[in-house]
Amino acid sequence: MAMFNQSTVNEFILSGLSPYPNLQIPLFVACLLVYITTMLGNFTIILLITATPELKTPMYFFLTNLSFIDIFYSSTITPNTLANLVSENKSISLAGCATQMYFFIALASSEATLLAVMAYDRYVAICKPLYYSLVINTKTCLQLLCITYTTGCINSLIHTCSAFRLSFCSLNHINHFYCDINPILALSCTDTYINELFLFIFAGSVEVGTLLSVLVSYVFILFALCRITSPEGRHKSFSTCVSHFTCVALFYCPVLFMYLRPTSSYSLNQDWVLSVFYTIIIPMLNPIIYNLRNQDVKKALQKLKYLYS
Repeated sequence: MAMFNQSTVNEFILSGLSPYPNLQIPLFVACLLVYITTMLGNFTIILLITATPELKTPMYFFLTNLSFIDIFYSSTITPNTLANLVSENKSISLAGCATQMYFFIALASSEATLLAVMAYDRYVAICKPLYYSLVINTKTCLQLLCITYTTGCINSLIHTCSAFRLSFCSLNHINHFYCDINPILALSCTDTYINELFLFIFAGSVEVGTLLSVLVSYVFILFALCRITSPEGRHKSFSTCVSHFTCVALFYCPVLFMYLRPTSSYSLNQDWVLSVFYTIIIPMLNPIIYNLRNQDVKKALQKLKYLYS
């Protein structure tokens, strides 16, 4: 709690998803349905991969962790958003706000890194198939996963600690529906130049670095796919890549727009749809994309339905 000593503000007030009372219940129902779908979809992916021997491969190991991250990523934001939609009291303590920000940034950074790891896995599988079992072994998978979560935790710790060591003198109304870093910095009565510099350097390094890793991997993958003569082999490789690249595009486009820009340009009216999309919708879409596009997952799901029918 030492990081809050300079502040005269004890709590923040979130603006919520909408200022219009007649929209609160429809938004609550919509968000609740999305959250339930997110939980069911991601838990289904985890259980399906765990219960299917044919899916005990590195790619599906990483996919399990993607679903794991999406479950907690959504749970960091959505339950509090649901509570605020049906409550007049939209306050959140400084400690609660810092906790929400920490886990949100940590999980978002971990997901970005994991998507880069999954792209590397596809690169080795398609471009270096003879060496795949040697390069992507159990030890390597665990090391890559450790890097994924460590990157997220360190990146989040830097931004959360630096944000909540600022002074918040009187303004405590967060112009957002959760504790995000840009609207928090906008409330500070002290200079936020260092925070914006940290945001640009560290968050930029994670987001841009992982995105470049994905793009470089896919450049090599596309060249390798062009050399595959078998239509069946090309289609199978292309199918897994399309699912992953769709998730990458959905994740990076709004995130890069939201964070790699000055805090002064922040506007809830401008960013509301993007914020809802990458905090609430994306965790629901990831398992749907893999179910619809991935033949192995669809076959395993059909097999599981047959066993229990």
